[in-house]
Amino acid sequence: MLEDTSLTPQEVAEILKIAKNTVYELIKRGELNGYKVGKKIRVDLKDVEEYKNVAKNIKKAQTRNLNIEENVNHSLKDSTMPWDKQNQGDSMVISGQDAMLDILSRYLELHPQRVHTLRSYTGSYNGLLSLYLGNAQIATAHLWDGDSGQYNIPYVRRLLPGIPTVIIHLACRMLGFYVAKGNPKKIKSWKDFGRKDIIMINREKGCGTRILLDEQLRLLGIPGSEIQGYDRECFSHLAVASTVARGGADVAIGNEKTWLQVQNIDFIPIQKERYELVMKKEDMHKPEFKAILDILRSDEFKMDLLGIGGYDISETGNIVAEL
Repeated sequence: MLEDTSLTPQEVAEILKIAKNTVYELIKRGELNGYKVGKKIRVDLKDVEEYKNVAKNIKKAQTRNLNIEENVNHSLKDSTMPWDKQNQGDSMVISGQDAMLDILSRYLELHPQRVHTLRSYTGSYNGLLSLYLGNAQIATAHLWDGDSGQYNIPYVRRLLPGIPTVIIHLACRMLGFYVAKGNPKKIKSWKDFGRKDIIMINREKGCGTRILLDEQLRLLGIPGSEIQGYDRECFSHLAVASTVARGGADVAIGNEKTWLQVQNIDFIPIQKERYELVMKKEDMHKPEFKAILDILRSDEFKMDLLGIGGYDISETGNIVAEL
């Protein structure tokens, strides 16, 4: 069928009349559903059509963004913190994929410090490496360590050796299994990934969701190579959820917030994850980094997160570790 046609990124670029690199960026950000066939990226025609339909509603998103900006301006109008003129033109790179980081970036742009931000939509593992290499100033992580049962701290110690760091809590998110409506395969636990009748769709290497799966499989002694669909990768919660919804897989792992956006799937809660921000300790006292703490602890920022839904913000802005 025509709607099942598989397209290369170049073919998608020609349909949308954009650059091929832009197609890759849309897939990486989760705005366009893509998947791997071997080492090649492919996109289904029906997903291109769905993206076009979403783009037609962009005015709604623009209206929402304008409202956020108005709220930020209102909340910060009494602040008198000066902007360090010598830092004008510098950009802070924030690494991570969650929508809350886009909101944080907007707050920083509108803060009296006028912090210009650049977003790097990469997974937690690569984000910490970028911080170590000096290619990002802020990294975010939701990396679970199966041996300690801890989030993030073991990975920060391993991936930023010799660098004093600070971990600041952003939010908790509920992760679970996306399954077909009614859960016909009766998938309930990590052990079910070892069943021969289960087909999954995976996330890309380096993201927190993929590392959680791999750690759980390691503890259970289930080789990924024995799971149908393990080598198929998508680049967002929305992409894997959509694959399950249209019958392309029996199960995928993602957050509760995305489940609410996709029809014809059920959500099996499995684990609450900690999503946290990592910065170098030497930067903590710089005005632009103080601005981040101010924003995270503000009622206005927290209200915006509550408006999106799917976040536990009871610890937002707390310093959870200094390493």
